Amino acid sequence: MSKLASTPIFNHMPHARAVVALLICVSRFASAQTIPKAPGALVDIGGQRLHVNCTGAGSPTVILESGTGDVSVIWALVQPSVAKFARVCSYDRGGYAWSDPGSTPRTFAQLSLELHTALERLRVPPPYVLVGQSYGGLLVRGFAASYPHDVVGMVLVDAVHEDQHSVWGGQPHLLREGARGREPVEPHVALNRALLDAAAAKSPRPVADQIEAPMDRLPSDAQAIWRWAEAQPLLGIAQSAETDWSPEEMVHMRTERQRDRATLGDIPLVVLARTRGGYSDGMSISADSLERERKALQADLARLSRKGRVIYAANAGHNIHVEDPALVVSAIRDVVSAAASRGR
Repeated sequence: MSKLASTPIFNHMPHARAVVALLICVSRFASAQTIPKAPGALVDIGGQRLHVNCTGAGSPTVILESGTGDVSVIWALVQPSVAKFARVCSYDRGGYAWSDPGSTPRTFAQLSLELHTALERLRVPPPYVLVGQSYGGLLVRGFAASYPHDVVGMVLVDAVHEDQHSVWGGQPHLLREGARGREPVEPHVALNRALLDAAAAKSPRPVADQIEAPMDRLPSDAQAIWRWAEAQPLLGIAQSAETDWSPEEMVHMRTERQRDRATLGDIPLVVLARTRGGYSDGMSISADSLERERKALQADLARLSRKGRVIYAANAGHNIHVEDPALVVSAIRDVVSAAASRGR
């Protein structure tokens, strides 16, 4: 477990508003006195703090990027094994778990700047192998676009494709169709007090008595953190701020992909995909069509690099990092090894 450093760039005491928000936003499962201790460091990146948990040693460093609404402990079954052969960092995006909310709009460049700054403050230099699950797959591609010379490999874990239909409310939706042609602003690091105030005004979010599968496979301490984090109103607000801007990013990614098929060049890339989509009939698009689309688009993600390949997870659904963590660890090991060999 990492410990908080004593240098000025680390802040042991939360901002006053963050304290108020946390005291108000605790769930019926965790009082203010039982807020879990952060396993990593709270890194002050310039008025905003991010929780970053780095373990292991070596180069390149592996960066774990979670899906939307997922906090860093979702990697609890992957990170310890990766730490045996590489330095590996999981973290909570702005507004998630212990991390302070950051500037809006939550563009991919904004999120990348916050993470990159935290890694600099922690003295975790590139090169990086990026691992992104679901929505996190979009984010690691955004990081690579902002810092292309820092990224030497990538693993996409059942990642979202910008042309993919996602199912909610019983129907498929093409996420990029929600784009409104908004222009991004220059990213900058700052504590978002408006989001803190919005969270402080809300009641704790309801949390089920039993943690849902497959999260019940996580270690007990990770499950306790998961349930605490899920109850925080700030998590839902931060998630909404991220997904509000995502359609704009997906349109941009589609344009870039059409301009340059291999936007990642020739870095080692492994795409892990679930074998079965799990779609049901009775929707506006048939289950068979959605399944064909999903497999075609996962193969398309592999073509982001001239050194990309797809591996199908036979024993897992969407959360491969929880349901078959050994497969994810194996893919990370292969990419780290390939990246290290290229660097010699």
